Amino acid sequence: MVKYSTQESGILLHVTSLPGDYGIGEIGKEAEQFVDCLKKMGQSLWQILPLGYPGNTQSPYDLLSSFAGNPLLISLDMLVKDGYLKQDNLLVKSGQKNHQIDFDSLIHHKMEILNSAAETFFNHASEEIKILYQDFCKENDYWLDEYSLFLTLKEIHNGKSWNHWSDPLRKRENTALKKINDEYFSEIEKTKIIQFLFHCQWAKLKRYANESGVRIIGDLPLYVTHDSAEVWANPELFSLNNNGDMTFVSGVPPCFFSKTGQLWGHPLYQWKAHETSHYKWWKSRFNKLYKMVDIIRIDHFNGIAKYWKVPAGSSTAMNGEWVEGPGENLFEEIFNCVGENAIIAEDLGEAEQEAAELKNKYGIPGMKILQFAFGNGHKSYPHNYPENCVVYTGTHDNDTTVGWFNSQPGEGNTQTKNEIDTERMNVLKYLKTDGKEIHWDMIKIALSSKANTVIIPLQDILGLDSSARMNIPGTVSGNWRWRFDWSMLTEGIMHRMKILTTNFNRNQI
Repeated sequence: MVKYSTQESGILLHVTSLPGDYGIGEIGKEAEQFVDCLKKMGQSLWQILPLGYPGNTQSPYDLLSSFAGNPLLISLDMLVKDGYLKQDNLLVKSGQKNHQIDFDSLIHHKMEILNSAAETFFNHASEEIKILYQDFCKENDYWLDEYSLFLTLKEIHNGKSWNHWSDPLRKRENTALKKINDEYFSEIEKTKIIQFLFHCQWAKLKRYANESGVRIIGDLPLYVTHDSAEVWANPELFSLNNNGDMTFVSGVPPCFFSKTGQLWGHPLYQWKAHETSHYKWWKSRFNKLYKMVDIIRIDHFNGIAKYWKVPAGSSTAMNGEWVEGPGENLFEEIFNCVGENAIIAEDLGEAEQEAAELKNKYGIPGMKILQFAFGNGHKSYPHNYPENCVVYTGTHDNDTTVGWFNSQPGEGNTQTKNEIDTERMNVLKYLKTDGKEIHWDMIKIALSSKANTVIIPLQDILGLDSSARMNIPGTVSGNWRWRFDWSMLTEGIMHRMKILTTNFNRNQI
């Protein structure tokens, strides 16, 4: 049921990690330049993380909206080019200190600049552009109105979560909402304009990528953040009490990354309510994302088959239980709505049997991670991978390959020294290598596998150590900050990647 091309490969790099002068990766000229680099390397896929606006954790899996784009990704240079900013309005060109995003200093300043651009747009945009803006608002009114109102209300309440707002606003009383809409019309309109600017820039980038022979793999988080526009607007779809507080939350039991499990803390779904509506909200999510990307990776796919239910207020994820998910019912509705579009299932971790049955029914490829291949016996070795899967050296949740190979106990995993030593010995023996270029050894074995699709994090192509790691699961600080600069991605590295890709007959479509 799922269409998926064969023998492709690509690069995993989130937009925030792109180079640039304004403190964070943007969807302007640097993004187009990266597409050009993908072509030079012979790659046909660019995998990104969720494009939404993160909350305080800055995690792209902890979003203020399931539909809105991240305004921090908007290209300031493009706004200057379009006449909504002047060059002297821009942030001081800061370069990149230690290849890390400084979110604390970035957010306030960039949002001030974007609000200024939105005001200029409101007062001076051409009639032709304003018509396009109005069309955008009409087309996206199913999420845009609530999102814009939600952000304004968060500002009014000094950032407090919506379940701590005054009763009339928390309970969405019509009179109270109308009063806010009237009194804060300008602020609400600016938020809508910023979303319009984001979506225009993203559409331009996607066209550039597609015309260059590159398809974009987007990411759909299974769960949504409690303090988000969608949960506030649709409380009946989530496990909440009458005060809007969560009753049960998401997570996974003890695993490789954590002895106490991972407590994600998102509200669980009221699946019966979704079923009654024929999964209308889910159809909207998929439809919206497919307008922005070519392929959707469903994060924590296993939770659709079977999910871990933890009582709200728990200090760890250990005290939970497995509950049957919507499974086929959801996918039947989704596929009837969006058609046979390509999907990747992030099927790592528990509930593997149930998830496998669901994948197999619809022909959805799962994920294989090379860093997990050498510690569980020969059956998990790469030569046993099926064709219908996506092979990664690692993901945004793993250490870099160099960091993983040189790891010690307690550094982002739960392995003992003996387990690490055994795994390392198995890797060296299987790859027939001395480990001096372990990242290229792993890239080569991934590309040579039978898997239809191979995705390599850019950090591994660059041969970077643990300092370039994107995320450590179970931790809340210091993640999602890594960026590269163009000096790292040399012509020699790109040529080497191109040769390997060609030799293994990838992307020869």
